[in-house]
Parts: sequence; C-alpha cells; structure tokens
Amino acid sequence: MPKADLVLLHAPSVYDFRKESILYGPVSDLVPSTTVFEMYPIGLTTIAEYLERHGFRVRIVNLALRMLRDPRFDAEKCIRRLNPRAFGIDLHWLPHAHGALEVARIVKEVHPHTPLMIGGFSATYFHEEIIARPEVDYVVRGDSTEEPVLQLMRHICGDGRGRVRPVLEDIPNLTWKDATGRVHANPIAYVPDSLDHVLIDYSYVVKAVVRYRDLIGFVPFREWLRYPITAALTCRGCVHDCQTCGGSATAFRRVFNRRQPAFRSPEALARDIRNIGRFSRGPVFVLGDIRQAGLDYGERFLKAVQGINEQLIFELFSPASRDFLMKVGRAAPRFTLEMSPESHDEGIRAAFGRHYSNQALEETIAYALESGCRRFDVFFMIGLPGQTYQSVLDTVAYCDYLMERFNRDGDARVFPFISPLAPFLDPGSRVFEEPEKYGYRLFCHTLEEHRRALVQPSWKYVLNYETRWMSRDEIVASTYEAGLRFNRIKAKYGLIDPRVAEATERRIHQAVRLSRQIDDIMGIADEGRRAKLLAALKPQVDSANISTVCDKRELELPVGLLRLNLLRAVVVALGGLLGVEPSRGFEAPS
Repeated sequence: MPKADLVLLHAPSVYDFRKESILYGPVSDLVPSTTVFEMYPIGLTTIAEYLERHGFRVRIVNLALRMLRDPRFDAEKCIRRLNPRAFGIDLHWLPHAHGALEVARIVKEVHPHTPLMIGGFSATYFHEEIIARPEVDYVVRGDSTEEPVLQLMRHICGDGRGRVRPVLEDIPNLTWKDATGRVHANPIAYVPDSLDHVLIDYSYVVKAVVRYRDLIGFVPFREWLRYPITAALTCRGCVHDCQTCGGSATAFRRVFNRRQPAFRSPEALARDIRNIGRFSRGPVFVLGDIRQAGLDYGERFLKAVQGINEQLIFELFSPASRDFLMKVGRAAPRFTLEMSPESHDEGIRAAFGRHYSNQALEETIAYALESGCRRFDVFFMIGLPGQTYQSVLDTVAYCDYLMERFNRDGDARVFPFISPLAPFLDPGSRVFEEPEKYGYRLFCHTLEEHRRALVQPSWKYVLNYETRWMSRDEIVASTYEAGLRFNRIKAKYGLIDPRVAEATERRIHQAVRLSRQIDDIMGIADEGRRAKLLAALKPQVDSANISTVCDKRELELPVGLLRLNLLRAVVVALGGLLGVEPSRGFEAPS
C-alpha cells in the first residue's frame, strides 16, 4: 500500500464515547452526523486535494466513523500502523475538543518523532493554548489553510523538485515551537480574496479510496452511503453578524483576519456541482446564500447551473423576492430551500442579528412554493437573547400556523424544525466575547474547560452557557416540551408517519426521565457510587441519543435506488492509478 505524506485524522467528539455514559440530547438531530459528530469538515477534502495537486499524497482517516461502526475497532492500533511524514487533526468545531486532543496525545505517544499539526476554526481561536500542549508541534490558523499546509509540508518533506524548503518563520498563519520550546505565532497573512484556488472535486476521494483500499476512512458520516448528500462551497466569510455565530462577520474579522468574504466564482461553483453529479445522485447542499455577493452573482450562478438534474439545497439568510425565486425554479427545478428565522418573535430575531418580519418570511415561503420548491425547511432555535420558556412554546404555535397556512390539500412542503443552541456558544462570536452585555452567563472560557465539559453525563451539564431569561434547566425543559409539541403538529399535518411520531414521542419521554435520573445521581456525594450508577444507565442513554426530538430522516430528501454512479467512480479510480485523468466530458452510463 502506498505511503501517505500526510494523514488527516478526524476524531470523535468524545474519544471514549463507547465507554462513557453521556446523554447528548438533541445536539445533532438537525445535522447529518450522529452525536459522535463523525462528519469531518469540508476543509479536510480541500486541503487533501490541494496537496495532491502539488505532488503530496494525502490520506483521510475518519476515526470517529470507524469507532462508531465497529465496537471492537482499536483506534490506537490503527494509528500505530500509519506511518506518514506528518499527521494532521481537525479541531474545527468546538464539540471535538475532547476527541481531537486525545487523538493528538495518542499520535505523539506512538509516533514521537512525527510532526503533528492541528487546524480549524476552534484551533485558530485557542491556538496559544493548543501549542502549549507537548503533543502538538504546529497550529495552522485561518479559514483557508490549503496554502499554509502546503508550505508546512514542503518544510517537513521538501517537494522532490530541489526547491529551497520554506523556513517556519516565513509560513503564514502558523503557530509553532522552536527547538528551545519558545512559541512563535506568525501573522495570519494568507487570507485569499477568492476561492477559485480551491477545488471541490470528489474524484480525489474516489482515487484515494482505491489507493489506500479504505472506503470507510473517507466516508463523511455513518449514513452517507445510504444518503450521499454532498456540499458545494460558495464562500468563506459572511456579510451577516448573528450574535452567537463563530462564522459571523465579526468573528471572521476578529479571529481569522478576514475583512470581507472570499467567494468562489459562480461558474466555478456550478462546475463543482456538475462534477459532484459525475459520482453521486444525492442532493447537493450549496453552502452560503448565493446572494451574499450580490444579485448579479446569484443570477450568474443560476445561468451557469441551468438545467441541472441534481437536487440542490439552497440557503436563504434573508427573505427573497418572487422574481429571484422564479429564476431559481427555472434553473434548478428540483430545488429545496432552507431558512433560519430562529424565533417567531421579531424582536428576539432582531436581537440575534436577523432583521426581517414574519410577513417577509411568509411571503418568501409563498413565492418559493409558487416557484416549484420541492421543500422549504424552516429552522428555529432555543437559547436566544430575550427568549423565555413561554416564547419557545409560542414559536411552536407559530409553526402550527405556518403549516395550517401552507400545508393544505395534501401539498405538505413546509417543514419546521427546532433545536437548542448547543452544546456550546461559538468562540469568537459577539456573545462569547462579551456574554454579560448580551444577557448570557458563560461557564467555559478555555479549551480545557470545554474539553472537561464534554464528558459530563448529560447535555445540560455540557452547555457552556445560560441566559438571563432561561437557566440551563429551563433550556433543557423547553427543548423537550417544544420537541413533543412539534412532533404532534407534524403528525397532524402529515409531515411524518404516525408510527414515526409515536416512536419520537417515546424517545422524548425517555430522555426526560433519564435527565431527571442523572440529575438525582449527580446530587450523590460519593463519587464512586455516582460513577457506578451512571455506568448502569449507559444502555438506556445510548438508545435515547439517536434522533431525540425528531427523527433525523425527516431532514432527508428522496434519492432513489441508484444513489452513486459506481461505474463512473471505477473509471476515475483506474485513471488515477494509471496516472490518467479521464476526460471531463466523459459520462459513464448509469
């Protein structure tokens, strides 16, 4: 088997999740991955492809998924068998604080002389704390690390072309330690103003699967082979400034030195989507509102993607006009929309950073349905500034109204969802930086505090915040009550099968009961007895951790039986092994 120059490892949220008894709650109900957060960030794929394009061999190993699929899988033994020139670990989302650091410790223990780098949003924010750990050699900072990682790999390995190796002092965005242990933090100077250097080309993954004879290591989340949803990236950065978001304009400016978003050209974005269609019949999520760069950008993209057969999922960060949505419908007839008003209360919505009325929201839904939208998902949140327990229940009542208005005569295309802002407020966001100003109380500030919080026995104790208007107890209680009411409303309007609704209700009641039991156990002073009682709950806790307040399959679009174009994948893989790139115009028969 070929040796990789760089192995990128994706860790589970909590490394010991197979042993620990943790009631995770509904923190992952509205994302494709499980509570283990086995879905690795898209940045791992773009880094791998960029380095491969420049002569390095890169392997992605999804440890989280391997551990999830096989209770007997030995992650340490797997790491021991790997022998690259360098290791990389993503710490993009803060819920990986425990798993990423534990995997880093294991890597350095079994490969003490192999350089180890960590990168991602959370790694960038906590880079000083991370580089102080003995197992970490480098932290690669910023929102676009393809080029800094390439330069770092040239420093570690050379590039085989006789070039002078970059010196560490000259590599942008890098935090590193010299031979004396002194820490250096190079400026975040690599902040590209365009994303056209990045390729979302999954042919790299196909070829790497064959090269390393490892399918599961590259699969992004547990159900992906059944539901192969993929993503296309419009930009890095944001023009909006939602108060708790680590991807807001303020956070990008403060943490990543990004003053304005970097966009992928509309034509390149459309090409990405067509390339995805060469391998997958699943839906493609277009990340980021295509109007952020202006209506001209959005219309150029729609023109470039005209007539595409894939199911495209678009995000709307604000209301859209009838004219624009009609253009979306003509360009991509199988389109779905997602919008996150967060609360029915316009004042709470504005306090969060979304400034539009319910009337504008409802007009957008109406225009979308008129334009042929296959489905319109509306997302609401619990844990917002100014939001009370009663306000959460009023949001549920508003969703009942939305469904009564739009889901009539057997035409049910509006799907509402609600979930807590959990488990953590995003570092770098306005609220994380100044919690008291926005009515929040923050329980965790450092990376180590978040790492310790993740192994608490219930998501209530994992939450790193509460608000002036709701305690952690009230956030948990309102989440379960809202989940029950949502579930019954969706059953009433035929959005979910009665048997699914009944199973979801049972899980919610089970989760409420387990939450109370855990609270009682946490009140026991004897630590040994407390640990024993929590361990005894693990089988019940594990069964309650899947699709708590809604069935995760409610998020899925129909994909049919032929989900992957396997023949095309074989052709691309063979071309990669032979060093031949198949023609972009070739289309393998379905």
